Amino acid sequence: MKILVGKDGSLRVPEDKVDGFIFTEYVKRPIPIQAVQINEEFEVETLEGVMKGNAGDFLIIGIKGEPYPCKKEIFEESYMPFRDADIDVDVK
Repeated sequence: MKILVGKDGSLRVPEDKVDGFIFTEYVKRPIPIQAVQINEEFEVETLEGVMKGNAGDFLIIGIKGEPYPCKKEIFEESYMPFRDADIDVDVK
């Protein structure tokens, strides 16, 4: 089955496959990551191959040590500095 996601985040599932999908809401776990904003275009070798980042995007080091780029807008909507987070997390 092919599921496409539009630029607006909408799912485009073939009409005959929509029935039976029951979506549940989820929230990301509050897991600290490391990140740095890079002010020039960059490339990074990820688990999925080489990915490009634009000037202003963030380079994230994931929970398993994997690097990947993240668009500035998405990063700012999804993350905040750990010191500002109102969460109780065991930091390893």
